[in-house]
Amino acid sequence: MRGHLAILAALAWARVGLGQGPNDMSAPAARASAAQTDVNTGVIGSRIRSASAGDTIRVPAGVYREHLRIDKPLTLIGEPGAVLDGGGRGDIVEVAAPDVTLSGFVIRNTGIDLDHENAGVRVMAPRARIENNTLDDTLFGIDLRDASDSVVRGNRVGGKDLDVARRGDGIRLWRSDRTLVEGNTIHDGRDAVLWYSKGITVRGNTAERCRYGFHLMYSDEVTLEDNEVVENSVGIYLMYSTGIEVRRNRMIRNRGPSGYGLGLKETDRFVVENNLFVGNRAGIYLDGSPFSPRIPGVFARNTIAYNDVGAVFLPAVRGNRFTLNNFVDNIEQVAVLGRGSLAGNEFWVGETGNFWTDYQGYDQNRDGVGDFVHESFTLFENLVDRHPKLRLLLFSPAQQAIEFVGRAIPAVRPEPKFIDEVPLVRPVPVDAGRPAQRPDRAGLSLVALAMGGGGLALVFVARPRGMARRRRNNGGAA
Repeated sequence: MRGHLAILAALAWARVGLGQGPNDMSAPAARASAAQTDVNTGVIGSRIRSASAGDTIRVPAGVYREHLRIDKPLTLIGEPGAVLDGGGRGDIVEVAAPDVTLSGFVIRNTGIDLDHENAGVRVMAPRARIENNTLDDTLFGIDLRDASDSVVRGNRVGGKDLDVARRGDGIRLWRSDRTLVEGNTIHDGRDAVLWYSKGITVRGNTAERCRYGFHLMYSDEVTLEDNEVVENSVGIYLMYSTGIEVRRNRMIRNRGPSGYGLGLKETDRFVVENNLFVGNRAGIYLDGSPFSPRIPGVFARNTIAYNDVGAVFLPAVRGNRFTLNNFVDNIEQVAVLGRGSLAGNEFWVGETGNFWTDYQGYDQNRDGVGDFVHESFTLFENLVDRHPKLRLLLFSPAQQAIEFVGRAIPAVRPEPKFIDEVPLVRPVPVDAGRPAQRPDRAGLSLVALAMGGGGLALVFVARPRGMARRRRNNGGAA
């Protein structure tokens, strides 16, 4: 009799330990066991090995010190409080099969080996869905390699407390065409980088305190929209890419050694519309873009405000068209680095120009267009563009003296850097998506300006003497 009782007790304990099946970890007894155990080892891995393709595995709350390899199509869902801890070594999750979903986990504490690029989640197969996870203390966050048609959505990715040169990328795509990167927050990492990937959509993400918010290299037909990049070294940088749309993004206070809100290097067929560039060292930086002259680079309905320099051109840049933009109180509105001119770039088309807060004309007939051209030919700016170290003299008596000489002696006055034949006297409403999460005083002003076109009270000083009359040409080349 006692032998029978022992067998029944053993069977009962086995049923409680296994739950209702090999992949059901959500039974009440399993949840109680996970809650009582601080660290679990090998539990999830054994469930993956015993699962069938297409199964869903639910993981209850608890800390699981495991390194997982998912080699079959599965859905792995972490219930609130489910933590995958890498123990400070290696990768944590490797996805080696197509059609895998990983959702709901806290994934933390990878290794720090840059040579092996230790990652929180590494995906090496197509059609993965990495959603609603929190990655913390990871060298590389989410790394996709040859993982086309995937979705990376709703994750929060934080890097390690290392010097920025020793960190890894928060999100990285390598040859992962048609992937959607949406609604993620990336902070304190290196870059969110796209390499050799086509047809990507990057939408509604936030990148803060990184090196590059988003960095494209050799990636074509990419859309970046409704993103916010704040307090990075560089906001968005496009390199050697074609067919790029940059719309409704907010690039705010990116002030590293480069400090570009948006940088373009040898990029072709691009459109930059309805964006905010606020408080950067340079709002827009152009180097060899567009790369070919067949299709102009389009900049329209952007607000470029409170930057050290609104738009920076390298001397050989040609083929850009700026219309309906607001250039608001940048220390220098437009700069050409080194010796060169802006010939071949347009700042008006037909009867459409841009709004400039330093425009000194007026609109007598109230048609919204200034009655005189807007020209930029200050002597001090001309000297600073050729000798950047002179920027130390900004707002000093030396700057005022140089400007006085430029006005008093026309012979030393430089040729205009650019001309806007039809400058606007009212700011243009800009649809820049959701406002900044933590706007400061400048951010609030710019959001009001961007959304309603009337966020600033602007006073125009009419000084027609010495100004050229508006030219009625059909082109806008400076």
